[in-house]
Amino acid sequence: MNFVIHLLLLFFQLAALERQVFDFLGYQWAPILANFLHIIIVILGLFGTIQYRPRYIVVYAIWTAIWVTWNIFIICFYLEVGGLSKDSELLTFNISQHQSWWSENGPGCVRKEASMAGIKGLDSHSYISVIGCALEYRYIEVMHSSVQILVALVGFVYACYVVSVFTEEEDSFDFIGGFDPFPLYHVNEKPTNLLCKQTYL
Repeated sequence: MNFVIHLLLLFFQLAALERQVFDFLGYQWAPILANFLHIIIVILGLFGTIQYRPRYIVVYAIWTAIWVTWNIFIICFYLEVGGLSKDSELLTFNISQHQSWWSENGPGCVRKEASMAGIKGLDSHSYISVIGCALEYRYIEVMHSSVQILVALVGFVYACYVVSVFTEEEDSFDFIGGFDPFPLYHVNEKPTNLLCKQTYL
């Protein structure tokens, strides 16, 4: 039953795929890389749980600590804690000035554009403002990160439990001469036909 719960938690953590899509839409390169690593490690944890490979689950458990730290940083970033600014280009590696996709497309948001006077061409519209948002985008990002932290912490606890169960099963698995390099009951490995020849001579 506990393995089923652990598997369900791992599958639930694959909800990071949804987050990955919105980070791609917002060109948030640092979160894209973090989400990609997270998805790979969660799949590794699933494989380790299904195939009874404790080492893979240990890797997943270590990653969850890093993942929690990353999501705490994201929360601090969007809440502008410790001198961080949500308007900085830190999450885009200073490549572009993009922000979270939710900043313009959140629930109830209406984006207003106005043409710039004297500028012709394809980019003749300039983004002015976003109004009417039911929830500010930074709180949506904070909620995403908070859910990921909660699931990761529960996943970490279950990963530790599953690893302990696997190692207990390995320790209790013992049969006569099972893990001993030299079994207690040594069997003469000479073929029986050679023994017969010796007695015949």
